[in-house]
Amino acid sequence: QVQLVESGGGLVQAGGSLRLSCALSGSIFRIYAMGWYRQAPGTQRELVATISSGASTNYANSVKDRFTISRDNAKNTVYLQMNSLKPEDTAVYYCNAALSRYNYWGQGTQVTVSS
Repeated sequence: QVQLVESGGGLVQAGGSLRLSCALSGSIFRIYAMGWYRQAPGTQRELVATISSGASTNYANSVKDRFTISRDNAKNTVYLQMNSLKPEDTAVYYCNAALSRYNYWGQGTQVTVSS
């Protein structure tokens, strides 16, 4: 059974940085496309960034040049480095693993950016 466990969320002032981590267990990490999504209160979940099994990346326009997604296949972990954080980045951040029709989600980690 695939499990995703996120960590690294917290409270940070605007302009600060955080790094989120997501560890996958129960399957072969390197074959999955991985992604980070976020959901703020009263809004739909939205894509933040994705990284393919071949390490190709994709970002939402709102986070380009501020966030970086990366993966370490040896550690079964995907990361999201978030710099120059803004209050509008406040949300619950979810890790996603996708392979064909299979789609798995973590439990989410709260990121709060104060102004």
